[in-house]
Amino acid sequence: MGCVDKIGASSASVIRDSSVSVVLCTLIVALGPIQFGFTGGFSSPTQDSIIHDLNLSLSEFSAFGSLSNVGAMVGALQAGSLLSSIGRKGSLMIAAIPNIIGWLAISFANDSSFLYMGRLLEGFGVGVISYTVPVYIAEIAPQNMRGGLGSVNQLSVTIGIMLAYIFGMFLPWRMLSIAGTLPCIILIPGLFFIPESPRWLAKMGMMEDFEASLQVLRGFDTDITVEVNEIKRSVQSGTRRTTIRFTDLKQRRYSVPLMIGIGLLVLQQLSGINGILFYANNMFKAAGVTNSQAATCGLGAIQVIATGVTTWLLDRAGRRLLLIISSAGMTISLLIVAVAFYLKDAVSHDSKFNFILSVLSLVGLVAYVISFSLGIGAIPWIIMSEILPVNIKSLAGSVATLANWLTSWVITMTANLLLSWSSGGTFTIYTVVSAFTLVFVIFWVPETKGRTLEEIQWSFR
Repeated sequence: MGCVDKIGASSASVIRDSSVSVVLCTLIVALGPIQFGFTGGFSSPTQDSIIHDLNLSLSEFSAFGSLSNVGAMVGALQAGSLLSSIGRKGSLMIAAIPNIIGWLAISFANDSSFLYMGRLLEGFGVGVISYTVPVYIAEIAPQNMRGGLGSVNQLSVTIGIMLAYIFGMFLPWRMLSIAGTLPCIILIPGLFFIPESPRWLAKMGMMEDFEASLQVLRGFDTDITVEVNEIKRSVQSGTRRTTIRFTDLKQRRYSVPLMIGIGLLVLQQLSGINGILFYANNMFKAAGVTNSQAATCGLGAIQVIATGVTTWLLDRAGRRLLLIISSAGMTISLLIVAVAFYLKDAVSHDSKFNFILSVLSLVGLVAYVISFSLGIGAIPWIIMSEILPVNIKSLAGSVATLANWLTSWVITMTANLLLSWSSGGTFTIYTVVSAFTLVFVIFWVPETKGRTLEEIQWSFR
């Protein structure tokens, strides 16, 4: 543990300017979510070739696609204790190793066993990354930049998905697996050049390192006295090494933010996003699109652009307004897709009308991805990292992340099966969930824009 902290304190001196230092730190850890997205996008362009080369059934490939979520559940369970004991940087270093091994195992697979093992290892690393990166960014960012920098996490996920789609058009699936190792291979040395989270250092009682890390992040000419005192007061309100038990989570100051965090992360997945992105090729084929791979790449590019817009808007419009717009847009878009599929089944003999319905379902899918990217994609992770008090982040964060990945596993495991049952019925289910998400946001989710982490967490008391 000491060596990881010293890496952050000593090597951080290479970064001098306040905004530059925080942005550079964010860009380095963003390699983790790129890996996360590449894992998610890998299934779509490779489905047909892996099934053919390894003689798998559709259900076996669905199991392969969903096993990353199983591994992520295990990673989520370990993420809290890793973050608490070895810090944010140490956790990312550990998460990168199984990701690299997992991709190599997939690239050399000659049967389903190596394929499944590699997917589980990838998932474990992704489970740790998916919680660690938003927490690290939230803890290093100044309050006026926290929303925009926090959404870089989801922007990087969408870039990873798009890269998997694009490279999947040209590379065989084994070479695509090798390409999947690159983000983590670059991430590991990059971590040596950024500081550890000052809030974690303060929580662990390393006050000299804490102040040095914060000074590097804010710039050497910046007076950090007020922020230092706020963080110290927040840390002292809960004793440094107090053990938090599940029973403690019943207290209002813990139960309300945990309920909001879990609710948003579960509803994010129940809207069907991972099922749609994992099996986008098949969905476009079902909609009657002739070049489904090109359409999938276009979908990935649109998602990147929409998430980039969110990055710009978050600290201007606020979290809550974007969540309301996003969930309302998702509900309308999914309803359009569901109606298009129902009508297509009813009038299968009319080719001209079928073409119109195919275009309508394609427009609906694109509108859904744009709506998702404008809020529900990025903001739940940001809000979770903002509202959970530092002394329960390890336990409560693991619970929330586990809930997210468990729901994601259910969606990716059932998406292909639901589509074979009824495309219209599948999207009707996702529509109902999105409508409930809108209600949940309106009644439960607070605005956190422009407030320090300590102010947000004190408000729940």
